[in-house]
Amino acid sequence: MTALPDPDYQTEFYQFVASKRLFAWLIDSALITVLASIAVVLTAFTGLLIWPLLYLAIGFIYRALTIAGGSATWGMYIAGIELRDLNGRKLDGQGALLHTAGYTLSMAFPIIQIISILMMLMSARGQGLTDAMLGTVMLNRRA
Repeated sequence: MTALPDPDYQTEFYQFVASKRLFAWLIDSALITVLASIAVVLTAFTGLLIWPLLYLAIGFIYRALTIAGGSATWGMYIAGIELRDLNGRKLDGQGALLHTAGYTLSMAFPIIQIISILMMLMSARGQGLTDAMLGTVMLNRRA
């Protein structure tokens, strides 16, 4: 039993969440690219030598901190969605770290990410693989 909204009776919490997740991901990816580019300039362009690692590290820190701070990245906030745990609470620091680690691992292995996307599109609550494993769910933010 969870304290999350029921997807059959409270559909408004889950409506268009998959497409909003994509929109949020695009915004977050753009922000992370800007932050990583700034880091490259600040390192006198030596950061270009380790661009993938730099992008990964900045992305991890960005996601973990923003999710811990408000249960949503800036992209999620703009898209009007947020993460909740099984009890309907916003994610804390530990939950944010675990969710970010799961996301990062799934992005590292394309087949896992494809499975996660398919799960988001087909499950009643729109949960990806990381969400299903952690018991988190993405909801439309309450007005």
